Amino acid sequence: MKQTLAAQKLLHSWKKLTSGSTNRQIFGAAVTVALMTALVKVAAAGKELVVAWKFGTGDELDAFLIALLVPSFIINVVAGSFNAAFIPTYIQVREKEGVEAAQRLFSGVIVWSLGLLLITTILMVVTAPLYLPWIARGFSSEKLGLTFRLLWVIAPVVLLDGVVVIWVALLNAGERFALAALSPIITPVISVIFLLICSSWGIFALAGGLLCGAVLEMVVMGVALKRQGISLRPRWYGFDPHLRQVAGQYAPMIAGAFLMSSTNLVDQSMAAMLSPGSVAALNYGNKVIAFPIGLMATGLGTAVIPYFSKMVACKDWTGVRYTLQRFLFFIFMVTVPLTGFLFLFSEPIIQVLFQRGSFTPEATRLVAQIQAFYALQIPFYISGILVVRLISSIQLNQILMWASGFNLIIDISFNYLLTKYMGVSGIALSTSIVICFSFGYSTYCLLSVKKITPKLI
Repeated sequence: MKQTLAAQKLLHSWKKLTSGSTNRQIFGAAVTVALMTALVKVAAAGKELVVAWKFGTGDELDAFLIALLVPSFIINVVAGSFNAAFIPTYIQVREKEGVEAAQRLFSGVIVWSLGLLLITTILMVVTAPLYLPWIARGFSSEKLGLTFRLLWVIAPVVLLDGVVVIWVALLNAGERFALAALSPIITPVISVIFLLICSSWGIFALAGGLLCGAVLEMVVMGVALKRQGISLRPRWYGFDPHLRQVAGQYAPMIAGAFLMSSTNLVDQSMAAMLSPGSVAALNYGNKVIAFPIGLMATGLGTAVIPYFSKMVACKDWTGVRYTLQRFLFFIFMVTVPLTGFLFLFSEPIIQVLFQRGSFTPEATRLVAQIQAFYALQIPFYISGILVVRLISSIQLNQILMWASGFNLIIDISFNYLLTKYMGVSGIALSTSIVICFSFGYSTYCLLSVKKITPKLI
């Protein structure tokens, strides 16, 4: 009884804290998403520990990561760009014209997105003999053959995860953050089950877990949307002004996402040209860094865009300025000390987490160095998410397209220069340099827009 009363008081205090002002609502949504994301990250970390135990930094894992590279690239570019292009227009239509008009917009956009995903999946598989040998130039013929087979198994994930990303965007637009943030926990859990039960499959157990997890995620999201009264049936109502508005923002977003995602493609392919195990080492070096980045960036980025979109639609520039300044200050206060800790204690962290089985002390030293350089990006990455979401809410996504183009050029240049002297660790340092530049450039462009500048500074 006492525990129930305490829980009720805690819940009441939480509702009081996160209701009222827009900033409080954003904070509540961000914390909710961050907590759910933390659970997902814990599950993902558990999966990585099992993967490290099973495969170390060997050839099988290298082949899997390269096979997954292009599908992940397509999902990020085609489906990942959808959120920033769709949510501001969807909220505007829903608020001004009603739920039915918003449903028509969603139905039309999902037809368009599904078409893009299907076409890109087919092209990805058909053209694999052309691009995989180029990406994995350092692979032996046997290792490259394994990469081809893994790509065939993984290919349906593009369509499945693409649909999930689109449906999650719709849930977030309706400020239904918790389930959308928690659903990705399904894939790492299923992957661990496959790795433990189907160990005789080798690396294909990891691919099977990825595929089955994507199916289950899609089912969960579909049920959630149906309960919200949203029709999932794709219908085409013509290329109306609202759809043209989404397309106008989607084009620069997809171009920007293509260029930005290319940096990861470049990093992985350049790592594949170095000594064996470099691709796996680069990925392990980003695992710990990805946890705080994913936690804060996902929580804040997911929560803030619906509220930014509402404030922009209402021309509440005072609210926009206040929210931007307060959250930027908070981000740097939290992330700068965290960055210092991860940089200084990188090797003990890697030793505790990964050094067992096939993961040797030599691998620990290399991965720790990579992790330390990756850590430098944290304050600028999280702050950049806030700036990028505001740019998307104002529907100035062409800024992001130009920023992504510059990022790719800088990434290639510094990768080439730094790997000569630092090996695979230079790729991690190059990434942090790119993120720092991206934050500075995007912020400068945002504050340079004439109709925005008087409102934000």
